[in-house]
Amino acid sequence: MKKKKKKTIGILCLAVISGCLTAHLADAAGSKSSKSAPPPQVASKPAPMKMDTKPGPAFQMVEGKLNKIDGDIYVVEDYNGNEVRLYVGKETKRLRGNKKVGDTVRAEITRGGFANSIQ
Repeated sequence: MKKKKKKTIGILCLAVISGCLTAHLADAAGSKSSKSAPPPQVASKPAPMKMDTKPGPAFQMVEGKLNKIDGDIYVVEDYNGNEVRLYVGKETKRLRGNKKVGDTVRAEITRGGFANSIQ
């Protein structure tokens, strides 16, 4: 009698495992061949980041050449060749006078690009 129970339990476990595996494989195959999901969209341009217009906690220091001044926005090319946009407002501490294009600058900026200080 014991051998019969072991055989029955073994066959039952094998049937359950087999059924689960079959269902899993069918589900996986169905999700791959399904054409109901639209293809992923490729963004042509990243969304413009909204810049901070008020001082806040410092995020990083930026050092490089001031390439462009467009109103309150300064564009600095760092030593790695990356362009960084800074918002320079009334609350920005200006050390060593006003800046002009071509100057080497160092600025402490917030995560949103506000220049807490610029020298």
